[in-house]
Amino acid sequence: MSVPAATPANDPHNPHNTMRASDADRDRVADALRDAYAEGRLDVDEHNERIDRAYQAKTLGELTPLLSDLPQRHTVVGPAPASGSASRFGSGPGSGPGTAMPAEYAPGSKVTAIFAEQTRGGRWFVPAQTTAAAVFGSVTIDLREAVLTQREVVIVANAVFGSIQIKVPHGVVVRDEGTAVFGSRTGSDRHSAGDVPITPDSPVVVIRGVALFGEVSVRYPKPSKLGRFLGR
Repeated sequence: MSVPAATPANDPHNPHNTMRASDADRDRVADALRDAYAEGRLDVDEHNERIDRAYQAKTLGELTPLLSDLPQRHTVVGPAPASGSASRFGSGPGSGPGTAMPAEYAPGSKVTAIFAEQTRGGRWFVPAQTTAAAVFGSVTIDLREAVLTQREVVIVANAVFGSIQIKVPHGVVVRDEGTAVFGSRTGSDRHSAGDVPITPDSPVVVIRGVALFGEVSVRYPKPSKLGRFLGR
């Protein structure tokens, strides 16, 4: 089977698709193709053809069609999600057009630290619900460069003699619906979105769970000088 033809999302005339591909981009596409082959989505000839094209690709536009007919989790290269389908949190280094698509985790995926430290951060798709558990340990959930799969997501944060820190960018409303028993839950404010005014489209993170002799905290980046001047 031939490689899928270009679509509007991977039109070679799109400036995004003329950006030069890196070795890391080619490797990510090749890994996705190997996964698709292992799942039976590609036969051996299709797999070999696409692998060859991946390593010969010079631009992102040449890589994108290689994955365009595979499930979303295989979409490694492409533009930022459009408004209304997913909300991008971060705008820091590496989050602009032409970068690799974020890592994807299943709804209800867990981040657990028992006498240890665990972090989930960088560019990743935030599913409808994520569970974090810290037992005599610490967990950091960093949403500053993450992408919401929907406007409102839930993080179940259970800290037992441990700590969970949730880092969010300005513009995100955090609503804490959890419980503290001989513990603390700090930093959330349903009437604030950090250093950015709340709008009807503001992303919302709902935090649930229990802090039992532990701590669950929310951290925004330090406010800008303008925000401090305006009292936000």
